[in-house]
Amino acid sequence: NAMARVTYECKNGVFSSQWSIEVNRNNNLNDYEMEIHDHHSGKLLDLKKSLVPTKNEELIGLNYDQFIKAVLLAQGEFAQFLKAKKEERGELLEKITGTGIYRKLGIKAFEKNKDANRDIQKQQNEIQVLKQDLLSDEVVESNEKELQQKIEKLEKQQKDKETMQKSIALKTKIQEHKSEIETRKKQEDNAIAELKTFDAEHGFPLKQHEKVQEKSDELRAWNQLNRDLAKNKSTSATIEEDIKRNLAGKENLLKQARELTKDEISEEKILDSLNQFRDKVLKLQENRSAKLNSYSAKKDQLNSELRETSIQLENQQLEDFILMLKNEFKNTSEDLQNKRKDLGIDAQIDLQQKQQELKARIGIIREAASSFRNIESETKEINRLEKEIAQLEPSLKNLPKIVGEETKQLEDLQKDFKILSLKRENQKLKASLEEHRENLIDGEPCPLCGALHHPFAEEMDQKENDLEKQILVLQPKIEKLQKELSQHQAEFTNLQNNLKKFQEKLVLAQEKRQLLKVQFIDRYKDLSSLETSEAFESYAQQLDSKLEKLAALEKQQKRNAAFQMALPLAADLQDIIAQGKQISKELESLYSGENIQNETQEISNKWSRIQQGYKDLQERKAEIGKSIAKQDSELTNLEKELASFASEKGFETIENTWQALIPEVEAAKLRNEQQQITKRIEDSRSALKLLGVQLQKMQEDDSPTSLEELNTALRTSSELFIALDEERIQIKRKLDNQKDYLKRMASLQLEIAEKEKQTRRWRLLNELIGDSKGKSFNDFAQDLTLSRLINLANIRLKDLSDRYIIDKPTEEEDDGLVAIDEHMGGQRRSVKTLSGGETFILSLSMALALSDLASKNVEINSLFIDEGFGTLDPETLDQTLDTLEKLQAESSKTIGIISHVDSLKERISTQIQLTRNGQGYSSLAIK
Repeated sequence: NAMARVTYECKNGVFSSQWSIEVNRNNNLNDYEMEIHDHHSGKLLDLKKSLVPTKNEELIGLNYDQFIKAVLLAQGEFAQFLKAKKEERGELLEKITGTGIYRKLGIKAFEKNKDANRDIQKQQNEIQVLKQDLLSDEVVESNEKELQQKIEKLEKQQKDKETMQKSIALKTKIQEHKSEIETRKKQEDNAIAELKTFDAEHGFPLKQHEKVQEKSDELRAWNQLNRDLAKNKSTSATIEEDIKRNLAGKENLLKQARELTKDEISEEKILDSLNQFRDKVLKLQENRSAKLNSYSAKKDQLNSELRETSIQLENQQLEDFILMLKNEFKNTSEDLQNKRKDLGIDAQIDLQQKQQELKARIGIIREAASSFRNIESETKEINRLEKEIAQLEPSLKNLPKIVGEETKQLEDLQKDFKILSLKRENQKLKASLEEHRENLIDGEPCPLCGALHHPFAEEMDQKENDLEKQILVLQPKIEKLQKELSQHQAEFTNLQNNLKKFQEKLVLAQEKRQLLKVQFIDRYKDLSSLETSEAFESYAQQLDSKLEKLAALEKQQKRNAAFQMALPLAADLQDIIAQGKQISKELESLYSGENIQNETQEISNKWSRIQQGYKDLQERKAEIGKSIAKQDSELTNLEKELASFASEKGFETIENTWQALIPEVEAAKLRNEQQQITKRIEDSRSALKLLGVQLQKMQEDDSPTSLEELNTALRTSSELFIALDEERIQIKRKLDNQKDYLKRMASLQLEIAEKEKQTRRWRLLNELIGDSKGKSFNDFAQDLTLSRLINLANIRLKDLSDRYIIDKPTEEEDDGLVAIDEHMGGQRRSVKTLSGGETFILSLSMALALSDLASKNVEINSLFIDEGFGTLDPETLDQTLDTLEKLQAESSKTIGIISHVDSLKERISTQIQLTRNGQGYSSLAIK
């Protein structure tokens, strides 16, 4: 399995991004997993693994390529931003500084202008289409006259239609009345037949009901008394059966209680006997639990005393355990005496205090060893600086002589070059005069003297000289010598500066070593006999060995004391076990169940319930007996009254009288049904009389024309009306469209005029900053940002090197940035021509400037530099590290350096060292 995790802090919080992969049980790799953990919420972000890299870019504010240009200067990629093309630089600056708004503004200006002009053109096209659809004035006037004629015809036609519709409606109504009269006659006949059927089916029962209706309440009371009396007698029999079952249950519960308590218990004392038995059993169980708790507590105490040893009481026999404790106590006592004798320490000495004193002594020795190593380190630095100075002295001795010789040679060559140049100028002047003489013509005036005759023009010689060749040979020699002289002068100045720095550092190192020696002698006088780091380490190891022996003695002393304290506790455990066995034996003879409380409580509860049930049954039996006697008396009195009534109405028995009584709801329903039938007969006769009168009046107003002829004439009239109305609608639609077109054209012209005013500013803005991709305005903004970045980089570069200044390329140069060489008279060079060390210095200053520039949008608190220091000379390396230390102190920026250069180890106090172990693995150590 493999896993990599990076934790970072940004404006959005603290996050951990993790990549992992696992090997499955088939020894094949599973698909990798990626996730992001939010430290603030303590939860994973809900993301698919494919979205994790994009989310990291969003949170950090930089993608991978931008990150390695501004935060992580990776090996071999130092100069990516320095040598990047214009588009790549612009993308990174736009991302870091948040100047993408300028690109959006440029696009927005372009789109606004485009949209505004598109709307105007669209409206102008619409006006042209409307003009094509307009009618002429003559056609409009003709349509208006025709429309008025159509409206007049339609009004006349509408009146004719209404007259025919009234005649048709009257004929239809006459037919409806005739049909209604027939229906009413049928309804009357049906109602008469329905009344005869009703009398045959319900007439007699309804009359019988009306005969006994006056005693309906008494008859219903007689029926209810008979039903209630029968029900109470049945209930009385059921209660008798329940009493028998209750008595059997009591006997069964009494038997259960006797079996549980193993004692003869009476009904009167069953509850008290059960409670006494329960209390006796619970007391024994409580005593047994107390012994168990006492055993556990004593066992925990015993094991607690033995925690310093590897011995614990678990499941072994207690007797064997006690024997083992006695043997261990004897052995540790003997071993303790031997160790004290070996160290020469009395039993009364405080071992912890002795160890503290020894640890303090070891600490002093370690401090002294560290101070001694600092003195040795300063001595090594002094030797190194003396060696550096010795190496500089030959060059410093020889260079002034070389510079003097080259200066003299250059002066001689420049003198010769000046003489040759003067000769060449004289020759050119002479050649110029001869050229004028060649151009003189007899008879034409000379431009200088005005003469017409030119005798010397015929006598001019054509001479050659080699001055130009001599100058061409001499000029490169002067340039080469000037370059060599400048290089030697710069090298001599450099060497003088280096010598001065080394001498200053040497003085400081010597003073520091002397101060360290004085402090060492003052603090560690008693260790002056130790003269090497190895001697300090050997002495400290001896004391460490003695400290280990003291710790072992203290451990053995604690072990011996533990055994001594444990033996009495083990004896107590034996007593507890014996007492617990006696209690368990007594409990088993008395009760072998699982829960005495539940068993006794269950029997008690059942006994109480069955006792209460017996009492309730007796009470109910008495109440039912009273009810039966009362109901018998009431029924006898009521039957005397109803018997005489039945005889009067012609019924043989009270039962026959009760059966003649119909339920009142049903009787009311029958009476209502009879009344409804009678009412329908009367309603039908009244309606027939009214319909006959109405029909006679309508027949008097009826038209002699038939209904078919009227319908045919109405259809013809309607068709003509529809055709005329359609023609009217078509003409009116043309006239309405004409008005709408004119109104729309006027509205469009007003809108176009208003938009022309508003569009003027968008057209101007588009000309200044607009294009479809926003490149124009964005390039302008990025050029300003790049100038600001280069200014910040040059400020950083001053602390690293005084030779170069970074500048933007001119139109004639390529896209890469330019380095101005101050040591070569301000010569402009492409950064691609710089050496590795020079590229590193300029890249570092640019990265620091990017970090400064990005602080407003992307918080960059870290800078990691991977290699590149091996290309620097010692002086530049020191100067670079001084600048980085100063930057870290001033800005609180964390700066990490990844390097194999050994000299860096002396300058960097906190290091993460990676060491290979030769087995394919590596280890990390923080120093």
